[in-house]
Amino acid sequence: MKVPFKMPQLNLPSLDALSDYLAARNQRERRLLAVGALALVLIFVFAIILPLDRSVAHARTRLAQKRADLAWMQQVAPEIMNSVPPPSGESLILIVDRSARESGLEKALAGSEPGGQNSLSVRLEKAPFDTLITWLGRLAQQNGVVVDSATIEKAGSAGEVNAAIVLHSG
Repeated sequence: MKVPFKMPQLNLPSLDALSDYLAARNQRERRLLAVGALALVLIFVFAIILPLDRSVAHARTRLAQKRADLAWMQQVAPEIMNSVPPPSGESLILIVDRSARESGLEKALAGSEPGGQNSLSVRLEKAPFDTLITWLGRLAQQNGVVVDSATIEKAGSAGEVNAAIVLHSG
């Protein structure tokens, strides 16, 4: 059985009652009430409305930027997907070893271990960070080898790192 919902009665003063209340006050009290009401309105505007408006405007700007970024990514995705070279048929360990030597990382190459299908775990010690990053970029660009995971830690001197990297091809 449904019970009808009754809206509670709010006993708000009418404008006539407010006018009578103000008329009963002396000039100083009316001025104080007016200044207080103005202060409440200003606080409401400056503490609530303006910050909310700025927040909404900032969110709209961020959303527009993210939409522009998404449109750009969708536009260049086919080009990037087509830029990865097809596998050369050469084993991943040979590709990594040859390219590490070409990049000058042969002394830093501490070992490599075949992983799952088409993957290789590589350890480098005291490798120059800039050279390492350039090498990884060249591996991806020229051979289609991508980094599945990497752990890079600071080594002895500035700019040198120890790295454990899992590479994956094709």
